[in-house]
Amino acid sequence: MPSTVILDNPLDMHLHLRDGEMLQHIAEESAHTFSGAVVMPNLVPPVSSKEDVIAYRTRIMEAIGNETFEPYMTLFFKPGYDKAFLESVRDRIHAIKLYPAGITTNSEGGVSGFNVEELRPALEAMSALNIPLCIHGETNGFVMDREAEFVSIYETLAEAFPSLKIIMEHITTKESVAALDRFENLYATITLHHLIITLDDVAGGMLQPHLFCKPIAKRPEDKEALLEVALDAHPKVMFGSDSAPHPRHAKEACGCAAGVFTAPIALQVLTELFEKHGRLENLQNFISGNARKIYGIIPPAKKVILEKKPFKVPGDYNGVVPMFAGEEIAYSVKGVTHG
Repeated sequence: MPSTVILDNPLDMHLHLRDGEMLQHIAEESAHTFSGAVVMPNLVPPVSSKEDVIAYRTRIMEAIGNETFEPYMTLFFKPGYDKAFLESVRDRIHAIKLYPAGITTNSEGGVSGFNVEELRPALEAMSALNIPLCIHGETNGFVMDREAEFVSIYETLAEAFPSLKIIMEHITTKESVAALDRFENLYATITLHHLIITLDDVAGGMLQPHLFCKPIAKRPEDKEALLEVALDAHPKVMFGSDSAPHPRHAKEACGCAAGVFTAPIALQVLTELFEKHGRLENLQNFISGNARKIYGIIPPAKKVILEKKPFKVPGDYNGVVPMFAGEEIAYSVKGVTHG
């Protein structure tokens, strides 16, 4: 096995950078090792206008300092978006994110019900302008069934809008994996943590608040289905960390906030995971190649050099506890080059 691994232009296709003090504290953790990331718009208030997009991007660029990193901006979906508005903002965004109302962090202004005719004007305009639709795919049913139940909605949208590129975000079930090959216009992001944990890791013993996320981790057979397509670097899947920072007091509390913070260790652990399964040759496509083709992007040039040298994960990063806090992982970041 190689002692060093070089990854070209790593991309995180689903990232939460938050805002204000949290943005200042954690943005560089992603910007240091990733060439770019699709940045989620569920701020308070959400990013829903051209002015919001421009202002938020400016704050991100200020927070990352001298790092080479492209934030691929998104809008918070609203059914009232018309073609004229979308044309005006098209050159500022790379996708629009649809949240079912109240289903996850800061999603209260999302969509209630999925009436195709109510959504049609916005989705047809997005199709015409080649703007991808990213969806947090969960119903408000029983928590373990929410994503599987949402697959029928994905199918309805995929059939109704065949020219619309639909990204099933942070998929966690074998049902979502199966849908990939049934519809030409369905794609997916997969997180690091859903490739590693099941619900048993979260709540099988003492509750592990720093592994609690939405969608919640599922069954072993679901994890195996995700692993199969990720390790194969299936051309319709791409890495999206869904790295979601919350201060320690919000995680280690009643009403634990949903989110796993993986930004500082994602590439190291993915390298270890792909090596363990003998599929290291597919990691480059999973963390960059597929996303570049799906989104049609050319990220800033960056090489991340990883070495097989144990790294003890810090207990926190500016008050945010990461996955594997205090544990030793097999790979370290040796260096990052640009250009």
